[in-house]
Amino acid sequence: MTSTPAIHRNKLFTASCLALLVTSLSFGIRAGVLNQQGVIFHLNASQLGTIAATAFWGFPLAIIIGGMVVDVIGMKKLLVSAFVFHLAGILLTIYSTTFWGLFLSTLLIGIANGTVEAACNPLVASLYTDNKTTKLNHFHLWFPAGIVIGTLTVFMLNKTLAGGLREAPYWVSQVEIAVMLIPTLIYGYLFSKLKFPVTERVAAGVSTADMYKALASPLFIFMIVCMFGTAITELFTNQWTDVLFRTVTDNALLILTFVASVQTLGRAFAGPIVHRLAPQGVLLISAILSALGIYMLIHLHGTAIFGAAIIFGLGVAFFWPCMIGFVAENLPRTGAVGLNLMGGAGMFGVSIYMMFMGGYYDEVMIRKLPAGASLDEYRSAAAGTDMAKAFNDARSAAGPEVLNTTMLIPVVLIIAFAGLVFFMRNRKKSDKLEALAA
Repeated sequence: MTSTPAIHRNKLFTASCLALLVTSLSFGIRAGVLNQQGVIFHLNASQLGTIAATAFWGFPLAIIIGGMVVDVIGMKKLLVSAFVFHLAGILLTIYSTTFWGLFLSTLLIGIANGTVEAACNPLVASLYTDNKTTKLNHFHLWFPAGIVIGTLTVFMLNKTLAGGLREAPYWVSQVEIAVMLIPTLIYGYLFSKLKFPVTERVAAGVSTADMYKALASPLFIFMIVCMFGTAITELFTNQWTDVLFRTVTDNALLILTFVASVQTLGRAFAGPIVHRLAPQGVLLISAILSALGIYMLIHLHGTAIFGAAIIFGLGVAFFWPCMIGFVAENLPRTGAVGLNLMGGAGMFGVSIYMMFMGGYYDEVMIRKLPAGASLDEYRSAAAGTDMAKAFNDARSAAGPEVLNTTMLIPVVLIIAFAGLVFFMRNRKKSDKLEALAA
């Protein structure tokens, strides 16, 4: 009689963290090479925005479809698929030399990233049913941690391999992208060998019909709408850091590293904060700090901008895991589909916003340049020339305008989450009264 393989909870969690690390490396490294790709391939901000947004298209596509089939095919098959998409996307990115090559490779990586979340969010919730939000914070800390690793990798390799050149050769970017292959191969191997549990919804015996009914609840719809705002506040600002702050500091990419470092530490120590304030209380404080952080990023200059990055990092640290954790704890009947619809909504919102703001950024740039100026000619101008100076002046003006528009989103979230705190407080009182009456 053969024994059933045991479920190794810690090994599954470690492999999940490595898979998310690849997802975050794709964000951090792409943020570091995005501006360089624009120069080499003569891409304007609108085209760069489209390429960056492609990852956010593939993500919701994969996470929503994955959420709908994960209970049927199992989490293991989804994560093996994520490995294949990651491997193909990374290799294609390394060898791409055109807009469409970068577009397709980014789409594949986006699909892989969404597939990772589609399987890993319900996996973590199923492994740690008694401590969901805290463990989701611990799992999601590897997203900002990967951004730190990715941006520092870009920064250090640019310094060492580029030989002090202001603009690193493109082969340096290819080496930087290839770094992602290491954790990709490791997590692919681990997931192929481990046994997986069923999802929490299946284990609890909640029917598929009841799950879809739960998705129509007003509270879940409210959280979906809020997810648009939290994801845009965090991911758009992070992804476009190098573009928006290149003229503010010589080390623009380090701003993203500061933000991600604070996010990593915040999520690592999220347990006591979440237990004291509950997810909705943490979300309200996060919205306040995010709005303040963006305001400071707009108005501070020089080294002071890194202080603003710390405030902003504290603000966005808990957004993603606490949004998903809130649904996992308070709307468990929505199952894996509910968790993955949250992630898909967030990434879809970012993709639309990123495309819109890419075009808006170009419009602002054109308004700031001389009449009839070619944006591509000014972008490609030699350093120190009048055209290069005019281009940098235009960028210095465009960045704050983009951030001013974005700052409105966390301001609206402050009102929304304040309402959520009061709603949950009243619901808890009602539940206590009903329990006493029974």
